[in-house]
Amino acid sequence: MNWTRTLACVIVGSLMAAHTARAQDVKSDQEILIDLEREWDEAFHSQNAEFIDGVLADEFIATYGDGSRGDKAKELALAREFDQQVDSSRLDNFTAVVWFTQYLVGPVKGKPTEVQYQYMDVWVVRDGRWKAVASQSTRVGAR
Repeated sequence: MNWTRTLACVIVGSLMAAHTARAQDVKSDQEILIDLEREWDEAFHSQNAEFIDGVLADEFIATYGDGSRGDKAKELALAREFDQQVDSSRLDNFTAVVWFTQYLVGPVKGKPTEVQYQYMDVWVVRDGRWKAVASQSTRVGAR
């Protein structure tokens, strides 16, 4: 009986330790995005177009410092051609942009109505918390 109880305690303890280890490995969305931005920056400076190709969507669009625009192919070409010594690069003041669609259903003046809006919200981290700094909505459909 003692041996069975000891074995059960060892198994439960092992499962709890494994669960705790997995929980500690989980990153927040904020940590993931910050890591991706830093890795993208390093990949650009080291001409690692393969990494950049993996993080850019096919419909990627960039607006560069001179106001010109480029797509994924141009961004990859710029990374491959990058030829500048970078002694230091620091990224700070991260912002996140969220796009989503809202569907509202309910009566308006007694008539069934369905309305659809597209939103774009801009968030920044302040004092360790996400704060919304801008929002834009566009009505795109109604019935």
